[in-house]
Amino acid sequence: MQRSDITLGSALRKVRLARGVSLEEAARDTRIRAEFLSALEEGEFERLLGDVHVRGCLRSYATYLGLSADRVLEVYAEQTDRATPPVATKPTPAAKPGGRRRRDDTRLVIMVAAAVLVVAGAFGVLSARDPAPEPAEIPSAPTPIQATPPPGIDVAVFAQEAVEVTVVIDGGEPESYALRPGEGRSFEADRSLDLRLSSGSTTQVTVNGKNLGFPGKEGKTWRESFQYGTSPDSPGADEA
Repeated sequence: MQRSDITLGSALRKVRLARGVSLEEAARDTRIRAEFLSALEEGEFERLLGDVHVRGCLRSYATYLGLSADRVLEVYAEQTDRATPPVATKPTPAAKPGGRRRRDDTRLVIMVAAAVLVVAGAFGVLSARDPAPEPAEIPSAPTPIQATPPPGIDVAVFAQEAVEVTVVIDGGEPESYALRPGEGRSFEADRSLDLRLSSGSTTQVTVNGKNLGFPGKEGKTWRESFQYGTSPDSPGADEA
């Protein structure tokens, strides 16, 4: 039986190449390290700083390439689920005629979604000379019902410049980390998480998969408190 070798990473690479953009140029424009972009295109997500960081980088990279970030994250979720080794079980009786083959359905959805990413992204790029085309409209494709994410707060930080990061998790004791350029960390909390950066506009912040960019003003302290169940869109407060 012939199998498809299309993956999310290869789809992203094909769209980037269709735009005529090098990996170094993409890293410069997105402010994501080239080795992280390379890991995304090779499907080696474990080389990044955890699942929250992967999702934040995928969202930024998809938007840069003119793709639907939500669709890219759906395909990522499907392919990472498929990549988990199955647990050995006893052979089960053959399915009754007319029964749905859920595994085949899921595999078909992944292949179709990845192929749509390549075709839609390449067509949108090659049909216009504008170096920054409007995000490509990707037709809806049937996807399995996504499980409700577990309660909690996931925060990932990636330092573009040297910065001191201080966090207070669920009202506990403050913890500080000195990050060098190119370093990052992720934090998890059940109810609340207070985040403080010694200097704003130096660090990319992602909260529950939502990329907040590089908040704050250069040379001024930036801090924000995140509560479970509230939106991470608040701009935070600068201190002198």
